[in-house]
Amino acid sequence: MLAKPREVFVYNKSKETFLAFRVAVADSILGRLVGLLGKKSLNPDGGVWIVPANSIHTVGMLFSFDLVMIDKHFRVVGLKELVKPFRVVLPKLQAESVIELPAHTIFRSRTEVGDELIIDRYEAKKTPTQNSTEIVAPVAQEIVPFR
Repeated sequence: MLAKPREVFVYNKSKETFLAFRVAVADSILGRLVGLLGKKSLNPDGGVWIVPANSIHTVGMLFSFDLVMIDKHFRVVGLKELVKPFRVVLPKLQAESVIELPAHTIFRSRTEVGDELIIDRYEAKKTPTQNSTEIVAPVAQEIVPFR
């Protein structure tokens, strides 16, 4: 059984907008080869981050999508909106990886060449429970008399 791919979020630090919340990381030979092949669409908050890559093809794809090309410092070095099936996107020499996102993501997030992205795993923080060994001090509130 195949393991579920790791997921990351993609945030445009320059524009303070999110591009996607559930982007699968394709960093294995098989993962990079497959990418979005065989999928009928992308979830509205999804995508695929292909690492390393500086170009892609859409032979066998069934839908259009947006493509963001980034360098090793997570700066946007190339953008392609509405990449159609059965196309080849030529290599961008500065690009270290590419992110395939739902159509119109680039427009909605206002992403431009030169923007800085943050790509990281989303981890929910655990809140302390009553059975937790962590002791949480109650918050003191100042009582102000009503006049």
